Formats: sequence, structure tokens, C-alpha cells
Amino acid sequence: MTDSRLRRSRTLLFLLPVLVLLGCDNRSPAARSAATAFERAWKAHDAEAVCAALAPGTRSELESDERAACPEALDGVSLPVGGKARTVDVHGRQARVVLAADTLFLSLFPGGWKVVAAGCSPRPDKPYSCELKGA
Repeated sequence: MTDSRLRRSRTLLFLLPVLVLLGCDNRSPAARSAATAFERAWKAHDAEAVCAALAPGTRSELESDERAACPEALDGVSLPVGGKARTVDVHGRQARVVLAADTLFLSLFPGGWKVVAAGCSPRPDKPYSCELKGA
């Protein structure tokens, strides 16, 4: 084997595991899809779909705060229509989806990505302030 072929082979052997890892753990499209579905449901005033998209703790907190079942409790929530997803950051089982007019935080559950917080605005040197969030 020539030196250049040997170098190429070594490079491929080194890069192959890296490429496999990158390809296997790309959760961004699924997080983006879950955020888009939530936004679509919110815009359409589909309370059942919005409630289904919420993480269990977020839904429970909403119902506790508003003292009503989730569909009715949503009447007390003021969220912007976020628009199209601009960026998605995934870190393990957590994701941040920055939309045109909102930021959503999601967690990965056995049934898929669920919205943990919505109506979130960044604050300098502080955590985001969110209209809808779990405990």
C-alpha cells in the first residue's frame, strides 16, 4: 500500500466513528417538528393539541395555577404566535427552539419531545422569563 493510500485509510478509519455518532444522535429535526406542531396548534386555538404537546410537569403547573383542566386553563395564558423556527439547540434530552417571535424549551420523553416552557424571552445575565413553564 502506498503512503498516500495508507494515510487516506487511516483518516477514514478515524472519521467513520465520528460521522456515525453525528448521524445517529441528530435530534434537532424531531425537536423542531415538535415545536412547529405546538405552534401550529396554538395558532389554530386547538387546546387539546396544545395540551397534548406539553410536558407533564408543565401541564400540571398550568392546571394548578389556573385551577382548571388544561384546555380551559389555556384561556389564562398569553403566548405570542412564534412563527417559523430559526434555530434549534439540542443538548442531551433538552432542546431550545428559537422562533421568529418566541422561544420554546423542550424535553425528550419516551413519547417524544414535549414543550417544557413557552412564551420565553431572554434576559441579560439571567435565565429566560417564560409565560408558560413547569415546576
